[in-house]
Amino acid sequence: MQEHPENTDPVAPQAATEAIGTASEAQPAGAPAGVAFPKTIKSFVRRAGRTTTGQAKAFELLGPRFVLPYRAAPLDMTEAFGAPGPVVLEIGFGMGDATAHIAALMPDTHFLCCEVHEPGVGALLKQVGERGLSNIRILQHDAVEVIDHMLPQGVLEGVHIFFPDPWHKTKHNKRRLIQAPLVAKLAARLRPGGYLHCATDWEPYAEQMLEVLGAEPLLRNRQASGGYADRPAYRPETKFERRGLRLGHGVWDLVFEKVS
Repeated sequence: MQEHPENTDPVAPQAATEAIGTASEAQPAGAPAGVAFPKTIKSFVRRAGRTTTGQAKAFELLGPRFVLPYRAAPLDMTEAFGAPGPVVLEIGFGMGDATAHIAALMPDTHFLCCEVHEPGVGALLKQVGERGLSNIRILQHDAVEVIDHMLPQGVLEGVHIFFPDPWHKTKHNKRRLIQAPLVAKLAARLRPGGYLHCATDWEPYAEQMLEVLGAEPLLRNRQASGGYADRPAYRPETKFERRGLRLGHGVWDLVFEKVS
């Protein structure tokens, strides 16, 4: 196991846990201001929300270490994480519950996580402190720009995209994240044998994902039947997902890998 030099940092996650606390009283956002993006298709939608006291404290104590600045230049992963190791990109982690769970299960894997929702970033930072995680770095920026400008080809071990906005209305389908141009960008940045794991609870979107991923020549379906995958053991069920399953709603996982 590769050790991480966490004890040399000004604020170690374990030490910050008590200071972060578990306060849930809402207050005006104390997180860094959002970044202005050009008027192009985004990998995200701005959501309303307020940062809690605990999340704001996590930003203050852990943000300097775990939130990376966006720069239009290739990211040195070893420098960013403090050690070499495989890197998984996560796009849109919401409130970070699944991210923290997976990072705790896979301590030797680095997780580069993109999310613009400030309460979500604060919530994940709070979990980083509470769980003592050192293998997460966050970019509070549009993932498409991160991919285009910060990620060299062949740098990723995997990509996680869990429950992206389904854009239910037909006229809005063009806004869905999983489209051929983005998939081509992601495939180019995977190493041979690296994987792309998507999950959705909206069947029409699952069908579109299967079609788009299946049409990318650099990817092949890990499911021998060419269909959907069983939920990988590392991806936890969310409360929302469990509720949906009880009501008879489906959840679809897709896992594709990069061909050599």
